[in-house]
Amino acid sequence: MSLLGSKAPAFNLQNDSFDYISLNNYLGKRNVLILFYPLAFSKVCTKELCLTRDNMKIYNSLDAEVLAISVDSIFVQKAFKRSQNFNFELLSDFNKDVSRLYNSFYDEYFGMKGVSKRSAFVIDKEGIVNYEEIHDKDNQIPDFKNIQKALIELG
Repeated sequence: MSLLGSKAPAFNLQNDSFDYISLNNYLGKRNVLILFYPLAFSKVCTKELCLTRDNMKIYNSLDAEVLAISVDSIFVQKAFKRSQNFNFELLSDFNKDVSRLYNSFYDEYFGMKGVSKRSAFVIDKEGIVNYEEIHDKDNQIPDFKNIQKALIELG
């Protein structure tokens, strides 16, 4: 079921510093790019998030906050962030609630039960989903050109 055009599901997840980050913190202030990814330290996830890190000037210029979410624990998120010098929030959906809310969830992934699907959502300042990209194949990286175009259109 698509979330496009609807209110983005609210969430409150912990980051690598054990602080709670809420989607509501950005309402009325910034657009948000949410990137769900399967697992920290995996090859494709590292590539995707490094591409994001290397293009943060673009996202900042488009008034977009980047939030990357996986089912990894807070401790794994912390190690992953440090190892790659990520300059955006990594959030732990360890209980898998938010991944399900965003229809970004593999019931089974290489024998593991419940892992985030690789996906991207652009949420405007009013909390509406303006862009959605969910991949069934874990090796597909989101189309960052389309994501940036969606952010540009938000002005």
